[in-house]
Amino acid sequence: MSVITNLEPRLVWEQFDAITRVPRPSKKEGKIIDFLVNFAKEHGIEYKKDAIGNVVMRKPATAGMEDHPTVILQSHMDMVCEKNSDVEFDFEHDAIRTRIEDGWVKAEGTTLGADCGIGMAAALALMLDEQVAHGPLEALFTVDEETGLTGAFELGEGMLTGKYLLNLDSEDEGELFIGCAGGIDTIATFHATMVEAPKNYQFYRVDVSDLLGGHSGDDIDKGRVNSNKTLARLMWDGIESCELRLSYFSGGNLRNAIPREAYAIFGVPTRYKAEFEERYRLFAADLEQEFRFREPHFKITLNEMPEVDRVLDEKTQNALIYALVGVPNGVISMSFAMPGLVETSTNLASVKFVDDETIVVTSSQRSSVESAKSYVAQMVESVFSLAGADVAHTDGYPGWNPNPESHLLEVTVNAYKELFQTEPKVRAIHAGLECGLFLEKYPELEMVSFGPTLRGVHSPDERLEIATVPKFWDLLCEVLRRL
Repeated sequence: MSVITNLEPRLVWEQFDAITRVPRPSKKEGKIIDFLVNFAKEHGIEYKKDAIGNVVMRKPATAGMEDHPTVILQSHMDMVCEKNSDVEFDFEHDAIRTRIEDGWVKAEGTTLGADCGIGMAAALALMLDEQVAHGPLEALFTVDEETGLTGAFELGEGMLTGKYLLNLDSEDEGELFIGCAGGIDTIATFHATMVEAPKNYQFYRVDVSDLLGGHSGDDIDKGRVNSNKTLARLMWDGIESCELRLSYFSGGNLRNAIPREAYAIFGVPTRYKAEFEERYRLFAADLEQEFRFREPHFKITLNEMPEVDRVLDEKTQNALIYALVGVPNGVISMSFAMPGLVETSTNLASVKFVDDETIVVTSSQRSSVESAKSYVAQMVESVFSLAGADVAHTDGYPGWNPNPESHLLEVTVNAYKELFQTEPKVRAIHAGLECGLFLEKYPELEMVSFGPTLRGVHSPDERLEIATVPKFWDLLCEVLRRL
């Protein structure tokens, strides 16, 4: 056990510590599924697993509360796997290395997995705690929330019987969420040809790194710099001024994370070497000024490379770079229905040279308005289609329309006010939650989402504020008692 197991409430932290020791990348949740099944067997808890791998555990009501409505505690078992480039870590085999720093729990150079590990931990603690009064409970743990919402899409028949659902996947203590954005991914595929590298060229590698990154829903309005867009700006300038030829471009990893790092390998004619290096120096200085208030650790470095054998054909190179520069990114519009809420956004998530003939660019679009979600996806498709790429969209997922008159919300608000003598904020969130999909399958559900405070989610700066975990736990227990 690590030092975090000495924190309060200990039962929650002990479960969280155990979860951090189980590898659980999206789409590779076999080990955490086994962990949950073994947990249920060890403690004599009724459980069910469906065909896709979702697990539900059931706990009978406290004596005297058998006639109370069944409450579902819902969290997802997968985590975003991001690490700093200088950290050696295998997310499929290694345990997360946790530490305490200035009132927060963090990981050593990787994502922490508190999204949604702390929600899982609270649900498991409730399966064990005999001191909490509650009606019948169902703890649902879904697979693949982060990359496809597969568990929610393919939730098995008969997995849920509850009337109320508490989603434990939120990241701001003191805020109750009753709605979220829907989303869709747009994937552009360029069919490339690699040709012999031109002679008398000086080759370089340029790296953009140490950006803040973050969650492409929660953090999209914070001005975080996108590494793919930044790198494409330099490539564009080199093409226009110095006959730059691109050999390789790689940036970002996950569709729902703002990309923090990117690099490219390219060359310019030796006669332009001095001019290009001066243009680069000025470009880097301009970026440091441009980003200084929002990206305090931003780095861009240029290093000479030996000659490369091949470069991208010029037509595809130009189409790719012009499209990356031109495609929209960031907040598209703010909500008029709920002031302060991002309504529509898009994130240029990753650029990958898959092989010598294929370049795949992945982006994700979100909106709380279905027609606006379609429109921003059309914007992105139009840019890449004009550049000659083949463009496809995922099926997407629905938003969750707020129900401000729900009984569950009333109970949760009143419980919060009486526990903490302050009014919670009731909000919708621009990030995607599984609640919209649950509502399609169980239209009578009432749902509220809340959790402790997390920051830096989907990046190696992910951290969990220790002081908010007892408040999260107390609110959860009080809501269950009142329901």
